[in-house]
Amino acid sequence: MVGTRLGPLRVEALGVGPPAVLWHSLFVDSTTWKRVRGSLAESHRLLLIDGPSHGGSGSMTRGFSSAECAGAAADVLDHLEITEPVDWVGNAWGGHVGILFAAAYPERCRSLIAMGTPIQALSTSERRRIAMLVALYRLIGPVGPLLRAVEDGLLAPQTRAGDPEAVRLVADALRHAQRRGMWIAMRSLMLARPDLSRVLADVSAPTLFITGDELATWKLADAQAAAGRMRHGSAALVPGTRHLTPLEAPTAVTALVTDFWRRVRDAGGTGDESEGKILIGT
Repeated sequence: MVGTRLGPLRVEALGVGPPAVLWHSLFVDSTTWKRVRGSLAESHRLLLIDGPSHGGSGSMTRGFSSAECAGAAADVLDHLEITEPVDWVGNAWGGHVGILFAAAYPERCRSLIAMGTPIQALSTSERRRIAMLVALYRLIGPVGPLLRAVEDGLLAPQTRAGDPEAVRLVADALRHAQRRGMWIAMRSLMLARPDLSRVLADVSAPTLFITGDELATWKLADAQAAAGRMRHGSAALVPGTRHLTPLEAPTAVTALVTDFWRRVRDAGGTGDESEGKILIGT
């Protein structure tokens, strides 16, 4: 447990090599990295952070932002006396935090990967739907229709139908979360999600956006457009996935991440060799 500006955060470290920060999606926790962590730890020292009100971390009692989470990640690095730049790998919410971290601390971010991370603010219809979801969670908690709505939002239909372990992992993470703390996180991070489009130009680190073909709010064309706003941006598609790409397609994600890290290293940290669209299979 590491004390930060957002309270105590649970951090697990494993592997050897240059440091990489892994920050998970909203609703779940660091267990969603379980299928890729072993392979990624062969080349990097992984720092798996449970975000505020998630997993083993402390539960928030006030509203907070992804920008504050980026600062909390910097607090973690300070506590661990990590001064060299890190490779950031963020899933959904973790991608938002990573973008803000890379923009605020350019000297501390070697590269950035954001998976299943729409950067635009919510549309009116999305805001209305999510407001209903937040109200439902406050009323009944992580059961029945609320739980099914979260599973449907995070996992592709084929994952929900054929991967009971992934479905169970999402359900367990949401059920085990402190209810008020999760409600505060939902209000703070979903309803108040800012448009990060303008932040992209401030990110100097080589960046890879990964999206799934089941994620209607963040298609490959959207990811490519976002990458085009950056100095060293690229985009990739992983078929058959929605938000939780590392859980749904671990082999493809491992290949993408390790190849991107290699390209960044070979290009001397500029990421020039990684620019452009990347299409992969499952």
